[in-house]
Formats: sequence, structure tokens, C-alpha cells
Amino acid sequence: QRGKLADNTVVATVMSNMGLDKTVRAAGGKVIKTNVGDRYVVEAMREHGYNLGGEQSGHMVFLDHSTTGDGMLSALQILAIMQRSQRRLSELAQVMTSMPQVLLNVRVDRKAELESVPAVQKTIDHAEKSLGDDGRVLIRYSGTEPLLRIMLEGEDEQQIMELAQQIATSVEESLGGRREEH
Repeated sequence: QRGKLADNTVVATVMSNMGLDKTVRAAGGKVIKTNVGDRYVVEAMREHGYNLGGEQSGHMVFLDHSTTGDGMLSALQILAIMQRSQRRLSELAQVMTSMPQVLLNVRVDRKAELESVPAVQKTIDHAEKSLGDDGRVLIRYSGTEPLLRIMLEGEDEQQIMELAQQIATSVEESLGGRREEH
């Protein structure tokens, strides 16, 4: 509203909710996606001259003020918006509607290229086809643990849970993994 968002662009990671994309697009902006990690968010912001980015974990980077996520700075920015708009935080939070999202972790014995495991790839392809343009499948290995992260988003929470479970089962059977409970 105040014209301070550089190139009308927000930088977020691939794990960010699709609701963010829809909300920013509806307001005339765009979202640039990076790998997971605030360092990748900051890298993209610096490289392209953007000034707002963040991760689903809550890290927000206001590059005009700081080069890292800072909880106090985020709180102050939100308070300033509340003051200028004369709106409650609960009202501001309604601007974005998050899409249902499921995240399952499977501890794996080995980190195989999933494209080389036909049973797993077939299950992933089925999930992507089932969701079509109304959802997405994101599968990635953790960079710090022997975990495969299976994230699905879509309109129907039951559908995405069932599809995520199918992928997790396929991974367990093919790669000798076991599901981790949150």
C-alpha cells in the first residue's frame, strides 16, 4: 500500500504455504521461491534487490533494516502496520488464508535419488496427478538428518493426508525407512 515493497516481490522458501502465493498475487505482487534456509532467502533478496522475505518457520527478513531474521524487528513492523491501519492483529491475519498442508518425515537408511526408485516415483506421480493445479507435492531430503520430508498441500485435507501416507509407505517399503511421529 505504501509502495515500499521492492519490485512488488516477496521472497519465500519452497516450503511456504500456497496461500501466500495466492494472497500476494491477488494484491498485484509476486513470490520468488528459494531453497529452504534463511541464507537462501537473503541471497535471493540481495541478488535481485528485494527487501522482504521469510520462511514458513517464522523467520522474516526486512532487508531495509537487517540482514537476518529478527523477531523483535518483525514484531515492531507488525505493530507499525497495526497502528497505521487501525486494525487488530486478528483482522490483519485474515488477509491470508493458508491452504491445508501435511508434512510427514520418513527416517531413511539411505538417501537414494527418488527418480531411480520406480515404486516411489509412481506414487509421487499419482499424487501430483490427483492434486492437479489445486495442490502440490514437495519431497526433499533434510540437509541435516537422514530424513525424507514429504509435504503436500491442497484444497482437501483428507485427500492430501491419504496421498502423503501413500508416498510415505512407498518410501518405507522401497528405501527401508520408518515414519517419524511429530
